[in-house]
Amino acid sequence: MKRQFLKTVAAAAVASVTLGWGAVAMAADITGAGATFPFPIYAKWAEEYKKATGTGLNYQSIGSSGGIRQIRAKTVAFGATDAPVPGNELERDGMVQFPAIIGGTVPVFNLDGFGKGELRITGPVLAEMFMGKISKWNDPKIAALNPGKKLPDQAITVVHRADGSGTTFNWTDYLSAVSKEWADTVGKGAAVKWPAPTSVGGKGNEGVAANVSRIKGSIGYVEYAYAKKNNIPVMQLQNRNGKFVMPDDATFAAAAAGADWFSVPGMGISLVNQPGDNAYPVVTASFILMYKEPTNKAESAEVLKFFDWAFKNGKQMALDLDYVPLPDKLTAEIRSKVWSQINNK
Repeated sequence: MKRQFLKTVAAAAVASVTLGWGAVAMAADITGAGATFPFPIYAKWAEEYKKATGTGLNYQSIGSSGGIRQIRAKTVAFGATDAPVPGNELERDGMVQFPAIIGGTVPVFNLDGFGKGELRITGPVLAEMFMGKISKWNDPKIAALNPGKKLPDQAITVVHRADGSGTTFNWTDYLSAVSKEWADTVGKGAAVKWPAPTSVGGKGNEGVAANVSRIKGSIGYVEYAYAKKNNIPVMQLQNRNGKFVMPDDATFAAAAAGADWFSVPGMGISLVNQPGDNAYPVVTASFILMYKEPTNKAESAEVLKFFDWAFKNGKQMALDLDYVPLPDKLTAEIRSKVWSQINNK
């Protein structure tokens, strides 16, 4: 069932940029746009919410940068971004920001003879691969992490996002945390200049997943649901405690367990490279942006009803897709500290 749903999501995501969600969009009462990272769970929540309430959602999966542009242009009721907007910009724009879901970004690869979890990698070695300093799969640094494995003398093709992306922000935030050279020469951002000479871009998580599936010898990064959906192998990734871990809802939750959400304005904390034996090292929250004084107060109120319903009723749906739902204590604080700032009357 999960696999079939994700196939449906894949088809819907392609159409969402220009058409919304086909039949759902025709009856949509809520409009949103932005990050592709949370699209699978937003699609599932929307499907069930429409059944429960009759209210539809037209969410355009166009990338975090696009979501920020659209909410600033006031063409949607909410924007979605995995790269949190800084507090001073939220204040300037008169917006609030809150997390809606937590998930992981994973290194995916296409190498004949190797399946899910059959290769181990570390952050510093990943950084060298994405910089182009490690250009062959049988490089001694990769071989040392995978003793006994026959790695091919095959060129590495780096697949990255071609659009402004919160997934890219999260990935480059992680590479900057584990590699000083990456931090100094490339840095982090929703869009960066990719240094590897064999780099190939793809639009959205969908585009990166499609390119990795197509290109032999490639490596890329996607939100975990897209790796599962496309049956692309993921690597075991060494965490801050030196343990090699696989991505799933439990290792994502371990990374988020100690998060101090209100330590920065707009709740825009980084969850990468968190301590803990079971913590997956590349975890992020996906955030929602809304105006304190919305132009369409009725639609803004409907957005809050949707997320209120999702927080209360959508936990198992999130877990089924290997996302991590927000804990009840946090969603209660979001209602009292963040949503209270939105004037829908």
